[in-house]
Amino acid sequence: MSMPSELVKKPDRTKMYTSRFIRVCLASMFFSASFNMLIPELPAFLTELGGAQYIGLIISLFTLTAGISRPFSGKLTDTIGRRPVMIFGAMVCVVCGALYSFTVSVFSFLLLRLFHGFSTGFTPTATSTYVSDIVPDARLGEAMGIQGIAFSTGLALGPALGSLIKLYFSYQVLFFSSSLLAFIAILLMIGLKETLTEKSDFGFRSLKITKNEILAKEAIPAGIITLLAYVSFGVVLTLIPDWSGYLGLNNKGSFFIVFTMSSLLVRMVAGTFSDRYGRVPVMFTGVILLAISTFLIGYLTSKLGFLFAAGLYGLAMGIVSPAINAWTIDLSKPSRKGRAIATMYIALEVGIGLGAFISGGYYQGITFRIPWVMYCCSLVSILALTYLIYWTYFQKKDS
Repeated sequence: MSMPSELVKKPDRTKMYTSRFIRVCLASMFFSASFNMLIPELPAFLTELGGAQYIGLIISLFTLTAGISRPFSGKLTDTIGRRPVMIFGAMVCVVCGALYSFTVSVFSFLLLRLFHGFSTGFTPTATSTYVSDIVPDARLGEAMGIQGIAFSTGLALGPALGSLIKLYFSYQVLFFSSSLLAFIAILLMIGLKETLTEKSDFGFRSLKITKNEILAKEAIPAGIITLLAYVSFGVVLTLIPDWSGYLGLNNKGSFFIVFTMSSLLVRMVAGTFSDRYGRVPVMFTGVILLAISTFLIGYLTSKLGFLFAAGLYGLAMGIVSPAINAWTIDLSKPSRKGRAIATMYIALEVGIGLGAFISGGYYQGITFRIPWVMYCCSLVSILALTYLIYWTYFQKKDS
């Protein structure tokens, strides 16, 4: 679904690879790399501060504020514009990246992680909405796949780059490098032309959220699949660095490299397929692969087997993600596109946060527990598959 012409400046309906689209994708890549490059090294950093028992909070606190801020970012995206919301989130990354260098206690570290979460609460919501504004409706799935490729490239390069910087330099260099990448993202965003023409001025009233504005009800089906699919991602972000070390992989970012490379290979194709054959059939395929891959991550304990499972997991997420994003737009109401996307991202943050918090609390540094956590992730994916079947049945029945 697209915004009415009086609300959004819609481009040529056949041309997708414009300079604006390329710039927003590059900005998404640098933004993603900025905060993801810290992930492999933060557990060790927190341990050095004396907070090993709080490792599960590294991701869950981040996703908590990201989730809480989504209703605000969704409303602001639909009222004051896409561009300022994108820039604000990236600015949070600039500030937080630098502040990690001055963190000297467990409390200040956890407080900073809490604040850092505002970055992903704002920027991705506005970015996805902006992309949906500037691409042809018939190529929305493909566009979401390309934008996802850019974000995933940052997801892959960030952890690998972060581990190398820490290996050869220091935590301080790592943290300031994170700020630098976010600043580059801002430079790319500043030149983007705003797509929302019916804008309101920002004020305190802009931050007033009623209960009806927290979630876009029409996007809840997409939110349910998102939540169930991303529980495993929260687990992966929390436990895979330690599991990689246990299996003998010196670079803790190796899993993320393989995961993202395989995700990149399939995203464009998956997005195009969802445009041609429908979102639900594509998601159905992705969720089946998700159930298989999460089981294999825990079951295969050789380096080669582990990396194979990482690749399969990347394929699964690469298929599911652009289809869910496009499905959310399909389900959204024209004037509430930002809120619909925010609803989907709230579900994403809840899924990641639950996965991280529960797995971190159960893990407690006991390595043999990790496979069992991954088996549970496989069961959650089967639950997502069950919901898709249920939703499809009742849609056909209603029609």
